[in-house]
Amino acid sequence: MNWSDWNIDPARLAEVFTYDPQAPLLFSSGLFIWLFAALAVAYFLLQRRTTARLLFVTVFSYYFYYKSSGMYFFLLAVVTVSDFLIARRMGRCIVAWQRKAWVVLSLLVNLGLLCYFKYTDFLGGLWASLTGGTFTALDIFLPVGISFFTFQSLSYTIDVYRKQVIPLASLLDYAFYVSFFPQLVAGPIVRARDFLPQIRRPLQVSPEMFGRGVFLIACGLFKKAIISDYISVNFVERVFAHPSLYSGVENLLGVYGYALQIYCDFSGYSDMAIGLALLLGFHFNENFRSPYKSASVTEFWHRWHISLSTWLRDYLYISLGGNRRGKFRQYLNLVVTMFLGGLWHGASWNFVFWGMLHGVALALHKAWMQLSGRPKGWQSRGFRRVLGVVLTFHFVCFCWVFFRQASFADAVAMLGQIATSFHPELFPQLLAGYPAVFLLMALGFVLHFLPDTWEQWGIKKVTALPLAGKAALLVSLVYLVIQVKSADVQPFIYFQF
Repeated sequence: MNWSDWNIDPARLAEVFTYDPQAPLLFSSGLFIWLFAALAVAYFLLQRRTTARLLFVTVFSYYFYYKSSGMYFFLLAVVTVSDFLIARRMGRCIVAWQRKAWVVLSLLVNLGLLCYFKYTDFLGGLWASLTGGTFTALDIFLPVGISFFTFQSLSYTIDVYRKQVIPLASLLDYAFYVSFFPQLVAGPIVRARDFLPQIRRPLQVSPEMFGRGVFLIACGLFKKAIISDYISVNFVERVFAHPSLYSGVENLLGVYGYALQIYCDFSGYSDMAIGLALLLGFHFNENFRSPYKSASVTEFWHRWHISLSTWLRDYLYISLGGNRRGKFRQYLNLVVTMFLGGLWHGASWNFVFWGMLHGVALALHKAWMQLSGRPKGWQSRGFRRVLGVVLTFHFVCFCWVFFRQASFADAVAMLGQIATSFHPELFPQLLAGYPAVFLLMALGFVLHFLPDTWEQWGIKKVTALPLAGKAALLVSLVYLVIQVKSADVQPFIYFQF
């Protein structure tokens, strides 16, 4: 066959399908759409051959990870094989200390890999500053999603240790669970107890699953590729890069923009991941539930990145003692949990401080609830709830400044501009200068605060569409994305974690 007859450049074709650090395989990319379409055809042709279908998807998932992190996909294999064998061995142990030794080994393997790739330079610099020595950064490559798949695999070995999950007999089944591509690189963190029972069930995608999947993919694509990317490139990044060059009102709107950007980016990925899983016959738990509707920081963490917050609760907070060792210890456990949750996000004092702020706020809210005699789960109503939502949103935005900025100096500079150089008279000029940005920001917040019943209505309407209608919806959205997207690839924010 002559490639020129088909007007195909083999070298260019090879570049498209091989690893490029500047072009990860994103759900919003054209390449992924074509690859997923091909995957879906083969997947449903193998409907009655479960083992072959699982193997096919696992190979595709490893290729998907290769397109994100190159040859570091071997780390995924190391974690998978080691935890599979550890869990098998643990399941045969009768003596308690032997089971504990095996789960400790799993912790050492997973957290050891995570610490090396994510925290070596940070810890080396910290040690040098404490001892008065010097440290040269090692420039270690951070594999995409390592924080997610190590936590996911750990949930399995810990649940086996707690005898809440029976060890799997098939390495293929476990490899499928750990590497399943929709949630591999940016979550949600899927629990073994929720996912493993689904693996060998007969493949069935009901009309409701298909309709909800299409709806979530469309919503996620709109959030990420239209709202998040556009306001980021055209406004938010500029303000955060040089906060001192902008007035306080511009900095404040930049913070509001980032609050919307990170929500649309991360929840958009989660929506697409959940939607893609539904199209393949699998259910993931909800990962976001309109978090800026929260009237307290406690409620915020019941709505934001739910898979991580519940993971930290079940495997860290409860392991530290939870609320079983007195009030002071409970408050301390909350602060420690969020401190480590902040560190999970990145090797930076900014992330640590961000986590500490949330931990202290959670402890203070818990103390206030207990002192005032409020029952667990109590929520305010009416004006008090509106006031709580406004205060919680602004506290979260205050914390986002430290999360987003690269240094404390930049974070303080941004907050200083807001506090001392506000200049509200510039607001009309801002609206005139960035009409599309603020229109999308307004649209994003309005959609976020709509009643939950509107989403259910949208799912029903999309489900009721014929197949051609669903396809037309996605094609129209892709066309809209092409019209507004920036020239540069905008990876998902949580790829760096």
